[in-house]
Formats: sequence, C-alpha cells, structure tokens
Amino acid sequence: MMEKKLNQLLADLETEYHKLQLFHWYVKGHSFFTVHAKLEEYYDDVRDAVDAVAESILKIGGKPVATQKEFLALTKIKEPKSDFIQADKLFPVVEKDFVYLLKLVQDVKKTADEESNYLISTLMDDYIEDFSKKIWMLRQGINNKK
Repeated sequence: MMEKKLNQLLADLETEYHKLQLFHWYVKGHSFFTVHAKLEEYYDDVRDAVDAVAESILKIGGKPVATQKEFLALTKIKEPKSDFIQADKLFPVVEKDFVYLLKLVQDVKKTADEESNYLISTLMDDYIEDFSKKIWMLRQGINNKK
C-alpha cells in the first residue's frame, strides 16, 4: 500500500516539476523577472522532493517508477501546452496543483502513521508544511477568495 501511494506521489511530483519548468520558460508579462525566479524556486523544491520520495520507496524495499512513460501513466497532474502564458494565468494553475499535492501527502502521512512508518510520516510532515505555505502565499498573490 505504501509503495503504491509513494509511487503516485513520485509520478505527480515528477510531472509537476516539468510543468513548473515549462511555465518558467514560457512565462511572459510585466512581472516576468519576479515570476521567472519564483517558478525556478518552486521547481527546485519539487525536484528535491522527487529524489527524496524515490529514495524513501527504496528504503522501504520498494521499486520507484522511473521512466517518463511510467510517470505519465500514473500522474493526475495535467500537463500544460508548450506556449507562452501570463503570470496571472499560471499561478491559479500552480495553486490547484499544490492543493492536490498537499492532499496527497496528507493521505500518505495518514497511511504512514497507521503503519507506524515514522520515516515516511516525518517526510510528509515537511511536505505538508511546505505546500501549505506555498498555497497560502499563492492565494495572497492571486487574491483567491478561498
């Protein structure tokens, strides 16, 4: 059960990493410099999470999915089109993805707690904090009424 949940998280993180990188390359508009830098920060964080989750799967004796084909078969993150996008259009998409990822890591943590898997539970605590803060900040920036 844990391996399956972690592989889902891994596939979604890997897809989100590439999505953020695409947005980083294709963002345009008056806030380009600020948004370009923020997106790089986001995808760097997600890239680190990809590695940590894959290593966690190995630590529990599992086998992480590792090919683009496997990632795309599992992911629930929607890939964007390769096209220029204004910052005000991309941040709501990023927020939605981060909300999904937050719910996913909360679910993984719940399972880890039920299985007394403290290493996975602690890692998920870090991601819960990280995604919660990112969501809060995104909502402040896009004036979302949530």
